[in-house]
Amino acid sequence: MTTDRTPDPADPTPSVDPTPPAHHAGASIAAPPEAAGGQDWDPLAAQRTEEDPPLDVLLSGTVFFDIVFTGMDRLPRPGEELWSKGMGSSPGGIANLATAAARLGLRTGLVAGFGDDAYADWMWHTMAHEEGIDLSASRRFPDFHSALTVSIAADGDRAMATHGHDLPEPLSSLIASAPDARAAVVDLAGETSWWADLARRGSLVFADIGYDETGTWDVADLAPLAHCHAFTPNALEAMAYTRTDSPDRAVRALAEKVPLAVVTDGAHGSYAIDGSTGEEAYCPAVPVTAIDTTGAGDVFAASMVLGTLASWPLEERLRFASLCSALAVQQFGGSLAAPGWGDITDWWRCMSRAADGGDLRAAYTRSGYRFLDAVVPDRRVQGRRRAQGTFALRSDAGEH
Repeated sequence: MTTDRTPDPADPTPSVDPTPPAHHAGASIAAPPEAAGGQDWDPLAAQRTEEDPPLDVLLSGTVFFDIVFTGMDRLPRPGEELWSKGMGSSPGGIANLATAAARLGLRTGLVAGFGDDAYADWMWHTMAHEEGIDLSASRRFPDFHSALTVSIAADGDRAMATHGHDLPEPLSSLIASAPDARAAVVDLAGETSWWADLARRGSLVFADIGYDETGTWDVADLAPLAHCHAFTPNALEAMAYTRTDSPDRAVRALAEKVPLAVVTDGAHGSYAIDGSTGEEAYCPAVPVTAIDTTGAGDVFAASMVLGTLASWPLEERLRFASLCSALAVQQFGGSLAAPGWGDITDWWRCMSRAADGGDLRAAYTRSGYRFLDAVVPDRRVQGRRRAQGTFALRSDAGEH
């Protein structure tokens, strides 16, 4: 999947926060830094068998080096220089989705092309050694530099400038040699020739799609859904492709094309129909104060993959995905804003304490998330790294 580089107005990013925030980087239950690793808690452990493929999810796409500026009231005008209150650097593009999946405990493999510059060195180390992402099918290309994006978050939106080049060779040959996976997340606008084989090998294919800048919204673009288990567009995309006037009608139209149809509608929540189980569900968004929406949709998608592989009820999958997205947008930096199990556990314990103390809003929110009691870790787990003002060679995880 190649993550869309354009702003997504329908990402799950609500803007009001009546609930207690999670602690930074899961610090209240963080283990020592030397315990770092992507899979420090395995929510699928009880369901795993010796017959399972080596990976839970396989991804492919472009990795960007992202520099994100936050804390700005507005975007700079031509010829103007503004100082931001915050700044972070992190792996971006498909790395947003890969990191989100790995931090949720999914055994994640990524097929991507990396350059041989310092940015690529740092991103490879961060993803492979700190996040536990399998890069065995990825490749470093000599005399090739990383794609780079500068993002400015201001006034509830963001603007981006990107520079990069096509890879010296396509990734299709590398994908063919990648380890088998229970699921894959792909982009309908990307290369689709390998999807059918992936589905034949038993992978559940989750598809997404970006904004159609041509404005045609050609239904033929959805043809590869024939090989897919799930489709997770936002409301704008879903309504445009289905020629409907509401997310509810759009999700019903899409449910005729894939077993699992999910439509996200930002602060208005998410809609889903799972034809394989007969379930239909709507989930309100978790209200939070968002400071950077980069990667929120990727976190939502990774959460849906986990919930599906874990065979959770559809409503619980939507609620979990909404929560993880809400936690992510309270940090800046895209991939490194993705929550780990420390963040999720901190939020749940904080919410429960507030509810027990008489907070009626917290009690209402907790009532929809009681399933987390059986899901969150029963031991201390590693805090997750956050985006910093420079691409530090040493993780800050567990030090806060």
